[in-house]
Amino acid sequence: MKSSSKEEKNDNYGKKSDAQNKEKEEYSNSKSKKTVVENSDNLPEVEEQASDETVSQTDKSVNDGVRAIDQELTDIKDRYMRILAEYDNFRRRTQKEREGLYSEAVADVTKEWLSVIDNVERAISYAEKSADENAGTLTEGLMMIYKQSCEVLTKLGVEEIPSEVGSAFDPNLHAAVTHIEDDSLGDQCIAQVFLKGYMKGDRVIRHTLVQVAN
Repeated sequence: MKSSSKEEKNDNYGKKSDAQNKEKEEYSNSKSKKTVVENSDNLPEVEEQASDETVSQTDKSVNDGVRAIDQELTDIKDRYMRILAEYDNFRRRTQKEREGLYSEAVADVTKEWLSVIDNVERAISYAEKSADENAGTLTEGLMMIYKQSCEVLTKLGVEEIPSEVGSAFDPNLHAAVTHIEDDSLGDQCIAQVFLKGYMKGDRVIRHTLVQVAN
């Protein structure tokens, strides 16, 4: 009987130990699960993979930006080319105006200077016809002055208008003051030159005064 009570007591003790062990195991498992959950809260969030729609929108935005930059560059280039063309036109116009002002100034000065040359020519013609023994020396001095005056006109680009007797009359270059009939000359030909004319380039400073035949 004692042996049976002892065994029963051992069985009860074993069952009690098994229950305690089971409780400990369940407590341990619950604690482990709680730790895993707590640790999972501290893990970094993983970004969701971009969808095809998001990628498409990004590409469209980039393409729109590139097109906008290309358009802006094209506009800047167009403005630059227009400014360059305007500057070139302004430079040419200014150069032309400056040349025109210079030509006008030369023409105005030459008009006043031509009267001096005319008088020198008359003096030379008179000295050549004079019987005075000093006329030769006078003529030589006047010729030097006349030559120097013509050199000054050449440096200024002023030229004498060709007006030889017998050459064709040109109303753009010559001014007819008298008219004669002369069978030895052709129609509308220069019969005599009264006053020399001069021009600078295409501009006539003074027309040649002539007598026209026929």
